[in-house]
Amino acid sequence: MTKLFLNPAAKVYLRGLERDLGVSSNTVRLELNKLYELRLIQLHDAKTDISKIKHYSVNANHPLYDSMRGVILNFVGLDKIMEQVIANLGNLQKVYLTGDLAKGKNCKFVDLVLVGNVDKHYLNQLIEKVEPLIAKKIRVGIFNPTEFSEDIMSDIEYKLELLG
Repeated sequence: MTKLFLNPAAKVYLRGLERDLGVSSNTVRLELNKLYELRLIQLHDAKTDISKIKHYSVNANHPLYDSMRGVILNFVGLDKIMEQVIANLGNLQKVYLTGDLAKGKNCKFVDLVLVGNVDKHYLNQLIEKVEPLIAKKIRVGIFNPTEFSEDIMSDIEYKLELLG
């Protein structure tokens, strides 16, 4: 669920989840079926020449979507990052979450790309305060708006735009 609720545009499939989570395909299938029955996820069939692959995505229209997403964001600490790091940094135009968290994996690092005029001293102070709260290290790439283009982000496979 973390993977889907962190990045609502993401689509997952059984074997990919099996590999990412390190559990049997039967375990993944049972959990996907439960989420599908609750209508928290949607099914998308992708037909290929060789086989029929079922992709799943989060159902953003589900009445519990916002609540569930809030719980997931709280679980991985993104809510605290948004509140305490991003909100008061100055003139930010774009903020991207990249790396494993953008893939929906819980990990020890939070990778952010900030675009704007950022008070770096203040950013470092906020990071020092937030890291112990979320038990994760925060890594930040900062771009001035004049040096940033979307081409910079094109090589990054998993990214989630948090502000922009």
